[in-house]
Order: sequence, then structure tokens, then C-alpha cells
Amino acid sequence: MYQLFIANKNYSSWSLRPWLLMQQLSIPFDEKLQHFQVDNYDNFRQFSPTATVPCLHDGDTVVWESLAIVEYLAERHVGVWPADPLARNYARCAASEMHAGFKTLRNVCTMNCGARVQLHNPPAALAKELARLDELWQQGLNQFGGPFLTGTAFTAVDAFFAPVAFRVQSFGLKLGNNAMAYVQLLLQLPAMQAWYKAALLESWREPGHEAEMGLYGSIVKDYRQS
Repeated sequence: MYQLFIANKNYSSWSLRPWLLMQQLSIPFDEKLQHFQVDNYDNFRQFSPTATVPCLHDGDTVVWESLAIVEYLAERHVGVWPADPLARNYARCAASEMHAGFKTLRNVCTMNCGARVQLHNPPAALAKELARLDELWQQGLNQFGGPFLTGTAFTAVDAFFAPVAFRVQSFGLKLGNNAMAYVQLLLQLPAMQAWYKAALLESWREPGHEAEMGLYGSIVKDYRQS
């Protein structure tokens, strides 16, 4: 059986992607949760060559980086990418754009499932990235009919944007009506609800992630276990 190494569910947006995909497609795996620490390099190097998460173990095969994990799974399981060539092309392009881009969104609105943050004077680049995000989602929803980005089935591209749904919720981000409906669709998935509930129960805090959250805003509510 696969082993999927992830970090704190409250913080780890990268871990959420393959975890959610495997849950949604009913691909069995053993979850191996490792806590973020001030310096977790040595601990994480025990299972990941880059000392980062997520990392997938399939027997003696080690696959790191979320996009590589998705492609590895796609070679072995049906439904990871859409069957339709046009939808599959859009899905791969959009997932790659998320994997490599939206840096301001990542830095300003760091993932913290349990917190609600009021932003203060965010950089102008954030608005530009949110506009691009809205445009990108509208393209998929309009072209393939929804409710997911490439049609009626959840695929890897939806998994790649699932952390954004938590960011929208945590930071009160505003998108168009269709995009906000898509956010709510993701947030209401049973697997997303399970991730969120587990994140709220995490009582530990990692100083670096907590500090990132305060760079551009202040916490107005915190639903995490103290």
C-alpha cells in the first residue's frame, strides 16, 4: 500500500493536494503525518530526499513533489486526469500554473485552516492574482460545464486548487459568484471537511507559519484547539 507523508494539516497546502486526490478517487494509502518544526530538515530527510512534504512511498519507489506524485498516480489509476483531451490539457495547464505561480497569494495568504484573518494593505499584486484565478476558474467552469473545473468529476486540477479554497475562507477573499460557488463546493467535500476537522484539533503551533500569517493581517478569530 502507498504511504503518503504529509505535515500539519492546518498549514500544509502542498500535502493536501495528493491526500485529497487519493481520498476522492478511493486510492488506498497509509497517512504518515510529520509535524513541522523550527528545523525539520533532518527528520524530513528520513523519508524525503528534499526534506519536504508531500512525499509518496510505493514500496522502494519514492516520489516527491505534489505534481510528480499526481503524475505517478495517473499512470496507475483511472480518473486522476480527465479522459477528454481538451479537458485534460486545460487541467494540466491550470494545475501547472498553480504549482509554479500565484506566489503573492501564497505569501500573503499563507494556509492556516483554523484562523480567520483581516488583511491590512495587501500588495497590489494580490488583486491581480485573484483576478487571474477567477479568470482561470471561469474558463474551466464555462468550457466544461462544472461543477468541478473539468466537468462533473473531481480530478487532479481540483485537488491543486483545494488549498486556495481554505485560503479564501481564512482570509475572506472575494471572487466572482461562480468562483465562490466553486470554493464552497470544495469546502463541502467530505474529505475536505475531514481535513479541516483534523486541522482544528492540532494543538501545536509552528512559529514560522504563525509569523507569516501576521505579515499582512491580524487574526480576528481562531477556531483551532488551544
